[in-house]
Amino acid sequence: MQQEQTPLEYFPKQVETDVQSIWNENKVFKAVKKTDKEKFYCLSMLPYPSGRLHMGHVRNYTIGDVISRYQRMQGKNVLQPMGWDAFGLPAENAAIKNKAQPHAWTVENIAYMKKQLKSLGFAYDWEREVTTCEPEYYQWEQWFFTQLVDKGLAYKKTSAVNWCPNDETVLANEQVHDGCCWRCDTPVEKKEIDQWFIRITEYAEELLSSIDDLEGWPDSVKTQQRNWIGRSEGVEMTFKLAEDNQFGLTDSQVSIYTTRPDTLMGVTYVAVAAQHPVAEAAAKHNSKLAEFIAECNRSTTAEADIATMEKKGMATGVKAVHPVTGDLIDVWVANFVLMDYGSGAVMAVPGHDQRDWEFAHKYAIPIKQVIKPMEGEESECDLSQSAFTEKGILVNSGEFDGLTSEQALTQIADWLAEKGLGKKQVNYRIRDWGVSRQRFWGAPIPMIKLDNGEMVTAKEFPVTLPTDIVMQGANSPLVNNPDFQNVTVDGQQGLRETDTFDTFMESSWYYARYTCPDSHDAMLNSDEANYWLPVDQYIGGIEHATMHLLYFRFFHKLMRDAGLVNSDEPAKRLLTQGMVLAETFLTRDEKGTKQYHSLEDVDVKKDSKGKAISATLKSTGEPVTLAGMEKMSKSKNNGVDPQALIDEYGADTARLYTMFASPPEQSLEWRDDGVNGAHKFLKRLWKLYVENALSSAESVNLDKLNSEQKALYAKANETIVKVSDDYGRRHSFNTAIAAVMELTNAIAKFEAQDEQDRAVVKFALDQAIILLSPVAPHMAQALWQHSGRTTLIVDEPWPEVDDAALIKDEILIILQVNGKMRGKMSVPAEASKEEIEVLAMQNENVTRFVDGKTVRKVVVVPGRLVNIVAN
Repeated sequence: MQQEQTPLEYFPKQVETDVQSIWNENKVFKAVKKTDKEKFYCLSMLPYPSGRLHMGHVRNYTIGDVISRYQRMQGKNVLQPMGWDAFGLPAENAAIKNKAQPHAWTVENIAYMKKQLKSLGFAYDWEREVTTCEPEYYQWEQWFFTQLVDKGLAYKKTSAVNWCPNDETVLANEQVHDGCCWRCDTPVEKKEIDQWFIRITEYAEELLSSIDDLEGWPDSVKTQQRNWIGRSEGVEMTFKLAEDNQFGLTDSQVSIYTTRPDTLMGVTYVAVAAQHPVAEAAAKHNSKLAEFIAECNRSTTAEADIATMEKKGMATGVKAVHPVTGDLIDVWVANFVLMDYGSGAVMAVPGHDQRDWEFAHKYAIPIKQVIKPMEGEESECDLSQSAFTEKGILVNSGEFDGLTSEQALTQIADWLAEKGLGKKQVNYRIRDWGVSRQRFWGAPIPMIKLDNGEMVTAKEFPVTLPTDIVMQGANSPLVNNPDFQNVTVDGQQGLRETDTFDTFMESSWYYARYTCPDSHDAMLNSDEANYWLPVDQYIGGIEHATMHLLYFRFFHKLMRDAGLVNSDEPAKRLLTQGMVLAETFLTRDEKGTKQYHSLEDVDVKKDSKGKAISATLKSTGEPVTLAGMEKMSKSKNNGVDPQALIDEYGADTARLYTMFASPPEQSLEWRDDGVNGAHKFLKRLWKLYVENALSSAESVNLDKLNSEQKALYAKANETIVKVSDDYGRRHSFNTAIAAVMELTNAIAKFEAQDEQDRAVVKFALDQAIILLSPVAPHMAQALWQHSGRTTLIVDEPWPEVDDAALIKDEILIILQVNGKMRGKMSVPAEASKEEIEVLAMQNENVTRFVDGKTVRKVVVVPGRLVNIVAN
């Protein structure tokens, strides 16, 4: 293009339309396996098609796109796909509300959100798009589940579950937040129900030990996964029940597991879960106990909530026999014991466990001390005030007195094993993954119950979810639906399972399907999958640490063991981006009910830094409470519509602002003036480039550069070093952008007088737009074309640093007198310490402050400062 055809003003809408057309027409981002190039698979967690993008999406996907474009310019074969996590309750609830079909609602939302993603210029290979609610995708998940059933890794059992009465479905423990459903905040209840499970516990040790191999994952995620898996070493032992009060129980003993066998002699009661056989048997003879058990059954099974709720209990009337002393101790039902954790029973040592201590105090149960502090330690041990929970020396423990807690672990375990009462055991906190959901909008679980009671796997896939059903209520229309349920297997009549998979099933393997979405005969094409996998860079929220990211790792190992992939982990590196926060405004009505208001509804007074300090409603003038920066959400009415931002400022401004406003791992506080600032910078860079870099200029003659030219040339190369490190290693996109801004400022200040000046300016501007191109790709490509290039900037090699330019002829030295800065001076880079000292003493600022004093010492720190000590 000729310079006169290039507008001096930046028009983002036209620029972005033109550039996107070039990308689309040339299929620029289509990824193809190339064994002669290093691959790079960059993946952002796929979105739920809720209807519209939010700013969290924009930030998340821009991070991935910046990394992808940078890696492509490093010469790598890049795959960056996108798809849709399309099953789930929001679609079903919307369909119920509108008496519609969730499939149609989902497809419509996908179409709109896909258009939005394309408008942002993300470098996706759309030919690899997957939609998890389509049979072409979930049929392989169903097939794989049947393989797990055949291997004994998937099974069905009756289990106490977290039940959301509003959504009428089961919740995993990880989906219960503060006793409420993670989606709708409804208080969660406990319910007994038949459920399908996958044995993640069989992989607990590997999932734990291989965390150390996740070198590119944040420590916070790895710590959360270690804690969730929860490996512990202890002793499994049995407490026999007294013979005269077993209520006809066939199993006359209670099994427990403890990590503190050193406290065994301090056991004063045994606590069991409400669903424990001892509790249920005793309740048949005790109506009050039955009522208490019913109350426990209505409570959550989430461990975090149990830890904070009021501890309640009731004696069963059953006595247990202490395995060492033979003493009789009471068996209690306690609401803090979970049937699905361990054996559903715990030995209670109130002297050395704070929870047991509080329970014992509440119900007047004896408290015994069996551990004292180690000699020389100042730990307090006053059991009248609290439990002594530290390890120490055993006391009041018979033949075990004097042992340390560590010694007791082995000796007591050996003693119990000799008597046939216990053994050492490694346990895990993690429980098998419950994958059943009692809702319609999910992948049907491919199991069939025959009329003879036998449960068999489906043999033909997909087991298709009907998409022509109009939702009339919360109950699944698959239940009591002969068209769906009735099936014949080898001449026998049967009924299909009506539960559907937990949506975490779909999101646990989608990354692998992206590598071969057109594989029609197998779940994965191993050649393609093993070329692209593992993912080189995965991007998503920290909130997924113990749900998606754990299942993601588990599923990969399952696929590895099925011969589908040959790597051990699904992703080499993980970046967890922070949330997008916005100023939140609210008022309260007479009843105190909160009402949130959007920015458009209020007049805001700001301080000099742009921070809101007061606000009033535009409609009434009523004062509005400033609730501070909170996560953008519909419920808080504080979201910013990405589409409105794109329409007004362009996609590159949205991308630039979300990358510049904050480091990716930290929360981003949304500021409208920051958006304006980002747009002004792009306009300024556009104008600077058009005015200075479109005309052909001679190449930079490095042998003839004057000091000013050398400085700008060096600044450009320093920026290359900085931005390369920020994009590639540190993922510090905000500081990379800041470095390009500094280079732009240096270019703007440079006064070009001759051809060599103009050559250096053009070189610096070219570096600026190349370095900024991963963030603002539309503008960079447009300027690249306007300068007469016919190539795509994304296919340009990343700039190489001229190391010689980084060697400075002069360096700046700080001058201090008695430790206080008194000036600066430039000295030749090769100057010796003696020469620097002489120059410092000749500096007029130094002479002024040492005049009349005796110089006692001169300290020269090469390359940094000179400090003259004088008095």
